[in-house]
Amino acid sequence: MSGGLIETLQQMFSYQFMQHAFEAGTLIALVAGVTGYFVVLRRSAFTAHAFSEIGFAGASGAVLVGIPPIGGLVLGSVLGGLAIAALGRRAANRDTQIGIVLAFALGLGLLFISNYKAYATTAYSILFGEILGVSVQDVLLTLAASIFILGAMGFMYRPLLFASLDEDVAEAKGMPMLFLGTAFMLVVAVSVSFAVQVTGVLLIFSLMVTPAATSQYLSRRPQVAIIISTAIALSAVWVGLTIAFVTPYPVSFFITAFVFGLYLIVRISRSLIKPRKLKASEEQPILVSQSQVG
Repeated sequence: MSGGLIETLQQMFSYQFMQHAFEAGTLIALVAGVTGYFVVLRRSAFTAHAFSEIGFAGASGAVLVGIPPIGGLVLGSVLGGLAIAALGRRAANRDTQIGIVLAFALGLGLLFISNYKAYATTAYSILFGEILGVSVQDVLLTLAASIFILGAMGFMYRPLLFASLDEDVAEAKGMPMLFLGTAFMLVVAVSVSFAVQVTGVLLIFSLMVTPAATSQYLSRRPQVAIIISTAIALSAVWVGLTIAFVTPYPVSFFITAFVFGLYLIVRISRSLIKPRKLKASEEQPILVSQSQVG
């Protein structure tokens, strides 16, 4: 079996489109693992989903006028992020603003797609992802975007972590909450735009949210949780690409199935372990009192 596996891997990496898929997927997983942690920490999962659908409107418009969809994705997501940040200052109170912007963006997307008369392949790839179709230019663009995103997250890490844990205290200490919120929105917008290449608009939660949500059950330390989140996202992309190479099914399905299955395993394991700890803590005082009586 090991010989067959090695032969399969050699054959897989002999194709240029698979090499590009692994390169782009690795970069996107790194970005999703880092930014996704703060998305979950700031309770902004709906925001990530909203950016993907706002980006869908931009990508649809880009396809309609004959330019690459990724340009429209980035432009639409960035404009949507600026609009959401301007309408809602606090991360925890943006649901209404996000819903308003999202509804308008979906209407635009529907208008653009209804006027698109060519084949539906491009629209399908926007909705569900098509990482096997990335080119060398896409990989280089993803690399440049990843460097920018990770650099921005490194620069904002400490103040953003403080503001995410307690917005009231951070604001009382005079931290630039509007600037932090807007900057983070822009970073997430760009991250979502490139993650759409892997999972598509409709499955963006699989990389941007699920790994980070799983990591928070495994560690309460931010640095460790970010590492775990990134490792899960990387594993999902690599496993998904490998299985998709030897099966006729889409990569997005295997990525979403991997992260969802792991999330369920962690949640169930935690629910089984926690009652045992509580029971042990409740029995401890009783044991001590009995020894004192004896």
